[in-house]
Amino acid sequence: MFTGIVEEVGEILNVDSTDETGGTSVTVSLPAGSQLLSDVHLGDSIAINGVCLTVTAFDAASFKVGVAPETLRLTNLGDLTAGHRVNLERAVRADTRMGGHFVQGHVDTVATITRVAADGNAQTMRFAPRNRDVLRYIVYKGFIALDGTSLTVTAVNDEPAAQGGGWWEVMLISYTQSRVALAAKREGETINVEVDMMAKYAEKSMAGYLETMAGGSGVVDLVNKAVADAVANALAEKK
Repeated sequence: MFTGIVEEVGEILNVDSTDETGGTSVTVSLPAGSQLLSDVHLGDSIAINGVCLTVTAFDAASFKVGVAPETLRLTNLGDLTAGHRVNLERAVRADTRMGGHFVQGHVDTVATITRVAADGNAQTMRFAPRNRDVLRYIVYKGFIALDGTSLTVTAVNDEPAAQGGGWWEVMLISYTQSRVALAAKREGETINVEVDMMAKYAEKSMAGYLETMAGGSGVVDLVNKAVADAVANALAEKK
């Protein structure tokens, strides 16, 4: 579990697509004086651009993680090369102050940056998701994690892409811009997206409730039943 409050911006030192295990490993270097690895152990979780990964090796100034094929398919980590800057956050401890929101490090989709614009000393960024299904979980003033950064949605448009919709926006204040890698990205680049998991739980709970109300037969049958009851009541009143 993470909070979406980026602790450090690291730099990709090496991407090995055929490591000793036959898979892909990524080595990340840390800036001088970083305390990110001060309490690290093998097997610990560190989020890289919002993706929860396991530390497989480390030294005083860098660490290595393994990246599974499924992770490469679902995230933009496969696009990383040496020199790329990445957001880093250690898994939370029980005594951590929750400064952002509950972030799992499980990416829902990848989105493309379609607009970057200055707004005073702030920066507005617009994103279009690869999987439009995530838009139902994105609400105005709600939480979202972008490349592992906890941010507030400042605008959302659910209209079809043909009508200019299918996007959301966030605003990065000056303080955030100087402390996350996301701020340096430009139009056409991609980011990892994790929607607020509380929205998923709410959706599943409501779906279960509606199915129970419909006798376990689903939302459509519940609507049909409500319409049939309304018609039957109206006919009974006429009699």
